[in-house]
Amino acid sequence: MNSVQIDPGAGVRRETTDTANPPRATQAADAAEPRAAAPDPAAAKGRIEAIDLARGVAVTLMILSHGVNGLLSFDQFTDWGLVPVHAVTKFSSSLFILVFGIAMAVAFVPYTQAPDWPRRRLKLLLSGVVVFFWYKVLTVVEMMHLYEPADIVDALLYRRFPSYVEILGFYAIALMWVPFFLPLWRRMPLNLRIASPMLMAVCGYYLYTYFDFWGIEPLQAVFVEHDDHYTWGQLSRGPLVLLGLLIGGLIYRYYRRRGPRLCLAAALLCAAAALLGSFALLAAPDIPAQLLAIAHNAGKHPPELPFMLFSVGGALLVLGLVLLGGERLAAALRPITVIGSAALKAFVFHIVVIFVLFRYLLGLWHNVSYLQALFLTLALILTTALWIKITVWIQTRS
Repeated sequence: MNSVQIDPGAGVRRETTDTANPPRATQAADAAEPRAAAPDPAAAKGRIEAIDLARGVAVTLMILSHGVNGLLSFDQFTDWGLVPVHAVTKFSSSLFILVFGIAMAVAFVPYTQAPDWPRRRLKLLLSGVVVFFWYKVLTVVEMMHLYEPADIVDALLYRRFPSYVEILGFYAIALMWVPFFLPLWRRMPLNLRIASPMLMAVCGYYLYTYFDFWGIEPLQAVFVEHDDHYTWGQLSRGPLVLLGLLIGGLIYRYYRRRGPRLCLAAALLCAAAALLGSFALLAAPDIPAQLLAIAHNAGKHPPELPFMLFSVGGALLVLGLVLLGGERLAAALRPITVIGSAALKAFVFHIVVIFVLFRYLLGLWHNVSYLQALFLTLALILTTALWIKITVWIQTRS
């Protein structure tokens, strides 16, 4: 039997496979599908901690960004704090979305024609509901310190958007359409799969440029982003989900084979070098100024080419290094891997600590130095990992 437990905020929690007694119905379904290959016996089996590590890096960088930004304004940052620290944190959003696609490819795509697929699809849809619930709760948590109740109500009703927790809004909506898209993805010809990220990007750009969504700004913001709203558009960031599906399919098949895994890692590192090199060419002759602009979120919403080259290039760099290190690297960086194993818990915990404990109860908003904010954030990262371990221990005990 195959079973998958889901972390609503990030995708896979655990996958176990009983290869000795596969369901007969599943065998029949695989045999009846001429284009669907039988599961590769060397494909990824069990939990892939390298994926947890990649997700953990994304969440850790996000906590680093939120922790300092949540206590200080940009004019209070030191120069070395902006570059390289807060320039590097811009890898996090693209990495998080890529890993979302990878998790879908590893944990769900292989089973889209299994008899229990409706149950798996329902799990994903219910995960979307859970993420949406936390998105709205954390919207209140984020805004209660500096905003009027009317502004908070507007955000709850999609008339405006928060900033720190808006990424959850993206995942909540993505988990509404991705479960229905995965069976189609499995049936797509390979060339269409490869072209799909670019096709979606072109579609998103065309709609952003030439379609006003009937003058409904929040609708445009949700789909392709809007200049006046801080959002993650489904079509503007969706290509990263599709790219993650492509990479995840390769990880599923080749992760347990050392040679092919290292080749995949090398390919990702080469792609990262190409993207970061392209960013450097665009940024020349004043690369430090461009890095400073990226650290200030220039070109992040809506996404612009220099920002995306830097962010996606950095995300692929992390993925390549994680695949290169494999399970040993995941074990060596255990606190980060733990955070990646329960991303939604980590996200909820760090937002509550920053906005309730640090800002509201301790009154640290604009009352600490940059170094103090940085040390508090590093302590928060370690405390987040400890919190996850404690909650897992309690769950196993109960």
